[in-house]
Amino acid sequence: MSGGFASAGLIAWALTAKYCDHLPLYRQEKMLARWGAPISRQNLSEWAGAATALLEPLVKRMKQFLLATGYVQADEAPIRCNDPNLRDGKTTTGWLWALSRPGGGKCGSAPGDVVFEWRLSRRHDEAERLLGDFRGVLHSDGYEAYAAYVRAHPQVEWAGCWAHARRRFFEAASERPRTAERVLRLIGQLYAFERAWDEAEVGAQRAALRQEHFARPLFRLRRLASALQARVLPKSELGRACAYLLGHWTQLTTHLRHSQTKLDTNAVENAIRPSKLGAKNWLFVGHPAAGGRAAVIYSLVVSCQRHGHNPHDYLRDVLLRLPAMTTADDLRPLLPAAWKPRTPTKSSLS
Repeated sequence: MSGGFASAGLIAWALTAKYCDHLPLYRQEKMLARWGAPISRQNLSEWAGAATALLEPLVKRMKQFLLATGYVQADEAPIRCNDPNLRDGKTTTGWLWALSRPGGGKCGSAPGDVVFEWRLSRRHDEAERLLGDFRGVLHSDGYEAYAAYVRAHPQVEWAGCWAHARRRFFEAASERPRTAERVLRLIGQLYAFERAWDEAEVGAQRAALRQEHFARPLFRLRRLASALQARVLPKSELGRACAYLLGHWTQLTTHLRHSQTKLDTNAVENAIRPSKLGAKNWLFVGHPAAGGRAAVIYSLVVSCQRHGHNPHDYLRDVLLRLPAMTTADDLRPLLPAAWKPRTPTKSSLS
């Protein structure tokens, strides 16, 4: 099959094997050879590139819909990258930036798709490129790139991540266990309310409930953190934890005004996790240009998993249907959030 034709099923298998099962192309090459199909990794790479060109318009549409919802979570993860401009096979660091919207639990909105974009830096202007003219609530950790973006876009509200604040007090527990535990119990009360409201299927009324029920624990939490900050060393674990909590207090309490937000960005962090697992197996992106390909495929397969679709079935179906479509055709039925499998067929590479 060297230089020959590849079926949609075979290409879908290769993409799923790499981006879901984290199998590098050289391992796929060996597997296919054992099955009597001597296909080179170069062919696999070329077919993946051609497939990505077909699939990229879907991801662009996914991003448009995601930003239009008015609430997104953002995060970024480093991935090593081969750079032909560096000598001796050295690698540089690239970044997968991610956008997603979590679901609203039992009664809330369905989870949104996940969109990844590849960048060669983590500079502040990359957040601008990622989010553009977004309007609504941006939910992220405390990275300064997001702060700079919000300052430049007054139509955007910045919501903080309670998991990041809580994590710092977990780390501080090793040096001041009883003191850190007092803070953790107060943060835990916020999460206990959220779990109860999830079980009760509370939706649009959540902001009002947060304002009512969060008032006392938040008051006690801020007073306790302020008192601790005045007594402990600034560079101690507890001092850093208090500084983060109080320094991001405005963002952390943004949730009081919104019903659709989650308290933390765990959903987008979980969406990024497959790319981190993949990088452990295939170690690095082979070329800076290949990072964009990875971003497109990760956007689709991670979104499929979020919506309960089989990524191989999805990719096989859309790769069969996209070549017959024109620029005037509606892509929405092919997006992971809206896609429905057609008549089930036996899984194959055909």
